[in-house]
Order: sequence, then structure tokens, then C-alpha cells
Amino acid sequence: MVPISPDVLMAAMGGGALLAFMGAFFVFFLLIAAALYVYTSWALMTIGKKLKYAYPWIAWIPVANIAMILRMGGFHWAWVFLVLIPVFGWIALAVMVIIATWRIYEKRKYPGWLALVPLASVVPIVGGLASIAHLIILGFVAWKDVK
Repeated sequence: MVPISPDVLMAAMGGGALLAFMGAFFVFFLLIAAALYVYTSWALMTIGKKLKYAYPWIAWIPVANIAMILRMGGFHWAWVFLVLIPVFGWIALAVMVIIATWRIYEKRKYPGWLALVPLASVVPIVGGLASIAHLIILGFVAWKDVK
């Protein structure tokens, strides 16, 4: 396969066609991101309601929803400020969120180890499947009650 330079591609397709394609891809990406945001926020709000969290609407506020997860998992909400410490703070916060998610899943009577599924997202081959699995698990935890 011969690599095609952007200049040759622009000349072959015309600048407008390439720009339209890039714009359509950007709009598609924004729509997917918005749909994922709505889905995860709605699921987290539902979990908050079912766990009798005082302010489940916080699930819709970025960063505050992480504080909500920490709070429902038994940690103090202020640990969310670890996000301000590069690398080590991010790692510590990620570990705390996983532990909190484990506890939340157990409160909803699901196996806590399901909180480890997003960790598989860093593995190149199974990353996409792990992300999809995490969204499915989140939906089950939110909307399917286990007896």
C-alpha cells in the first residue's frame, strides 16, 4: 500500500470534500460523546436514587459526579481534589474510584469485581470490548434489581 500525502488527497478529493468529511466525523464524535455522557449520568443518578443518596442530580455535573461515586462508596467527597495533583494524584483517585465502585456494586447486590472491568480498557486488543462491557454492567447495576 502506498501512503498518500494530505496534499495529494486534497487535490484528488477537492479541499471542500475533505473538510466536509472531517466536519461530519467531528459531529459524529460529538454525538457519540453526548450520548455516552447522558447514559452514564442517567445510570449514576439512578444508582444514587436507589442507594438513597441525598443529591442524585449531582451525577450530571462533571467532576462532582466523581465526588458522588466516592461518597456512595464510603469515602469523603473531598478526595476528588486529588485530580489537581498530576500523575500520582490521578492514580490515587482512580484507585479510590475503583474501590468505591466495588462497594457500590456490592450494595446493589452485584459482584464487586465487576468494578475491575474498566481496567481492561488499557489492553489494546480487548479495550473496546471492556468499555462496552462496562457500559452494560453500569446499566444492569442501575436498572436491574437483584434479589
